[in-house]
Amino acid sequence: MLGFYEGFPETVHKAARFAVTVSNKKLQQAIIQTLQKLNSEKLNLEEVTEPLMPNCSVMFEFGIADGDTFSYLNQEEAMKALEKVRKITLQTLDFFCATRYYKEQSGRRTPLKFDYFLLRIVFYPNFMEAYVFHERGPMHVSPEDIINFIVSKINSAFPRKALKPV
Repeated sequence: MLGFYEGFPETVHKAARFAVTVSNKKLQQAIIQTLQKLNSEKLNLEEVTEPLMPNCSVMFEFGIADGDTFSYLNQEEAMKALEKVRKITLQTLDFFCATRYYKEQSGRRTPLKFDYFLLRIVFYPNFMEAYVFHERGPMHVSPEDIINFIVSKINSAFPRKALKPV
C-alpha cells in the first residue's frame, strides 16, 4: 500500500505533535512535494542542525513506503503519490531518509558515514503526529532536528504556518 510501511518499528526515538491549519489533503501534498524537492539538494549542515564538525554539508535521500519496501521519491514516484492523495486522504505516510554527510575542505568533498531514519506521519482532524526512528549511523543530525527541519520546509510552502507545535 503506497505510503504505508508494514515494518515500521513500535519503539521510536522522537515523537512530536503539530496543530494543522490546512486540510490534510493539502498538507500531504505539501509533504510529498517538499521531500521530493529536498532529495539530493546540497545543504550546509548548519541549515539542519547545530554542527559537531565545521565545513560539513548534508544531502537527503527520501523514499516513500510501499508495503514492505521504499521507492526513491523522484518525480515519477511523487506524481504517483500525489495522484493517490488527490483521490483519497491517507491516514499515514511513511518515509525512509538517508542523510549523507560530506566534509568540505580545500575544494574536495570527502564522504562521511550516513544516517538512516524512518519517518512516520499520522494524520488526524486538526493535528498530525510525526515519529522518527534512527535505524543506524553516527547521528550527526538528531531525530528532533529531522522533524524540525522538515516542518520548517513544509511551513515555507504555505503563506502562513500550516504546522504549529502542540
